[in-house]
Amino acid sequence: MTPAARVQMAIDVLDRIIAAARDRGAAADVILGRWFAERRFAGSKDRRAVRGLVYDAIRQAGELPVSGRAAMLAVARARPELGALFDGSHYGPAPIAPGEPVAPAGVAPAWLAAALEASGLDGEERAALLERAPLDLRVNRLKATPDIVAAGLDGAERLSFAPDALRLPEDTPVDRSEAYAEGLFEVQDAGSQLVSALAGAAPGMTVIDLCAGGGGKTLALAAAMENRGRILACDVDRPRLSRLMPRAARAGVTITETLLLNPTQEAERLVDWQAQADLVVVDAPCSGTGTWRRNPEARWRLTPSQLERYVDTQAHLLDVAARLVRPGGVLVHIVCSLLDAEGAGQVERFLAAQPGWMAVALDAPAGRPRGDGLRLTPRHDKTDGFFVAKLVRQC
Repeated sequence: MTPAARVQMAIDVLDRIIAAARDRGAAADVILGRWFAERRFAGSKDRRAVRGLVYDAIRQAGELPVSGRAAMLAVARARPELGALFDGSHYGPAPIAPGEPVAPAGVAPAWLAAALEASGLDGEERAALLERAPLDLRVNRLKATPDIVAAGLDGAERLSFAPDALRLPEDTPVDRSEAYAEGLFEVQDAGSQLVSALAGAAPGMTVIDLCAGGGGKTLALAAAMENRGRILACDVDRPRLSRLMPRAARAGVTITETLLLNPTQEAERLVDWQAQADLVVVDAPCSGTGTWRRNPEARWRLTPSQLERYVDTQAHLLDVAARLVRPGGVLVHIVCSLLDAEGAGQVERFLAAQPGWMAVALDAPAGRPRGDGLRLTPRHDKTDGFFVAKLVRQC
């Protein structure tokens, strides 16, 4: 493919991504995967170039662009060499006409940028939300050590604040390695590893992972427990939860069981677990503002009403979780969000509504205090964005 043809292909892909963001369709990475599967003629260099152009355009536009061409023109405005490729050549984009719409640059839609600023994120912090993310691994201590895994991976870097973490170049094909097939590591952001560790899971505990999803934090908790004790992994999403047990088998984890829940009816399914858990982890559904480095088009999808629904769901789940913790036990609230409404504000609401609970300070090698919890940000900590708080039920 010619450079101009790559630009036009990126524009066509962006049109699909913009439509999907508007209509709550597939995510950008899914659309790209399907696009390339239908176009086998595109070689690996073509795919890499088109993918780079697409994500550059997504990161550049704060508001949802009117079209893929408008989004790409914003990139071309900052990179004149791309503008020269709008030359009307075969398979290339048409020449730029005077007055054509160009997607305005920005970090996020105006309402969302204001909410981030109100949550204490300055301009540099907000801009860092759209930087490219590294590739982090969590070494599975049940089967290996970081040194053993690092020896088999080119460019692996140890991270001081997450002792089981290795950081690699973002395009490293780790899922094709023998070590991955043998369960020696899982792909997991170092920030996610740290907040999992701060939960304080220990051997012999009874633990409930209330929003387990595909099981990333469940497996981290099991490793911290040295595969001794009991973990109940719950979720309302059947497809995601179904992926947990095969991952657990690969990792050598045998202490986990799963329970499919019904939305808004979680308490009924968990009635036998009331006041039984030493630790309940609520990795709640959220806006995902802390993960924009990996999913930058997500900021186009979020609306004020959807954020309100997330906040309501989190409050409900924390109330459900509180009933499951034994006296003296711990409830950990985690969101991959940097908005106070989902983090510090959510914990403040919980403590005001739940007598007999207290927040405990978190002593962590990364992050900064925010309200009654701790917040990690891409700029300050070089991780995805997270808020975590540890709440103790008093005896």
